[in-house]
Amino acid sequence: MIIVRYFAVDQWELVPSRATVGAGGQNEGMRIARVYDPVDPDDGVRVLVDRLWPRGIRREDPRTGTWLPEVAPSNELRRWYGHTPDRFAEFAQRYHGELESGEASESLHQLRRLQREGAVTLVTATRETELSHAVVLAEILNEPVRLHRGAEPANPRNVPTPAEES
Repeated sequence: MIIVRYFAVDQWELVPSRATVGAGGQNEGMRIARVYDPVDPDDGVRVLVDRLWPRGIRREDPRTGTWLPEVAPSNELRRWYGHTPDRFAEFAQRYHGELESGEASESLHQLRRLQREGAVTLVTATRETELSHAVVLAEILNEPVRLHRGAEPANPRNVPTPAEES
């Protein structure tokens, strides 16, 4: 299988791998699998990241895991993209924008919490996983968390800040 690793807005690289994106260091990366594939013991928590429930799959099927439809691209974006390879870079950029607000943002935070607890596999019904939103989502989850403008970093060690010292 070949997956796509996102590096910059218009730069994509094909990476041979079964289903891991962003491998490196202690974090082995975010895995991606089709919902129709058998469960692998290394999958960890499986999270279905499609907006629509996959055809032919029962709700209690263990291959689906937890369902987070809010983290999937909007219906409008999904229809516009249509898995057209030439539109993938722009799709990724638009999808990234959708993930920064509302319910999608909350679901993204939930995925980050699951990721901190252990292995996570993003599950999708998409046939072309290398051109799917799951790849974009996996890359976003493997990026360092960025602060919003105006936010200050947490002070976990209770070290006095320069303002507090004066």
